[in-house]
Amino acid sequence: MKVLISTDIEGVAGVYHHEQARQGNPEYERARVLMAQEANAAIAGAFDAGATEVLVNDSHGGFRNMPPDVLDARARVVQGKPRYLSMVAGVEEGVDALCMVGYHSRAQGRGILAHTINSFAFASISLGNQELGEAGIYGALAGEYGVPVVMASGDDVFISENQALFPHASFVQTKKATGFNSGVSLSPEQSRQAIRAGVIEGLAARAHARPLVFQGLQVVTLRTQSPMMADLFCQWPSFERVDGVTLRFTAETVESAVRMLNCCSAMSAMLR
Repeated sequence: MKVLISTDIEGVAGVYHHEQARQGNPEYERARVLMAQEANAAIAGAFDAGATEVLVNDSHGGFRNMPPDVLDARARVVQGKPRYLSMVAGVEEGVDALCMVGYHSRAQGRGILAHTINSFAFASISLGNQELGEAGIYGALAGEYGVPVVMASGDDVFISENQALFPHASFVQTKKATGFNSGVSLSPEQSRQAIRAGVIEGLAARAHARPLVFQGLQVVTLRTQSPMMADLFCQWPSFERVDGVTLRFTAETVESAVRMLNCCSAMSAMLR
């Protein structure tokens, strides 16, 4: 059994503020270790459940957050960007299950540090008529490779947004959101214990898990944070301008849609 663990930072126990998620300050240095420790708990749970191989995908920001020497030596680590499959790079290696650790709710939501891919650029992303956060988008990308999400951790808002997408998965609540920058968290030790148990539970039920699959041509609706950002993205002829901040494009697959969205995210750096 080969397991992929995708790790973000905003859903980690004890993380509440952008300074904890941005390089260049002491709070980030502590938070990146907390992120790695929650990844280690998931790795341990995967091996407890019988995994023969584990990959850990560093999925926050520049994708090079977790100190490699802190991570469980039994796992291989996916780090650095750009990469085509972004937060689920590794699914192409024939993995059997995906665990999402430290994830957060979608943009404009009530969760702690809520955003979708790029908080500076994107206000919302929908595939078809369904608005999705990162878990839904990348869960669907993994689904194109036949890989189900079997476990996910984050705050209560993240869980409420995603349980219907992954009804078979084990969800672990690391904290309760009381605002964008506030909440009530488990201790790091309690969170790690719960994550390890959640991975074991999710993998034990893997036979009943089903990949999230969005069939056919993908119609993607993107709302930007400003008309200026929409102006920039519409330099790409594939985009249709719906209104001042809303764009639409079609893609053959979820993977193609994700690659286009990540190109837009990279383009947005021009306006910072």
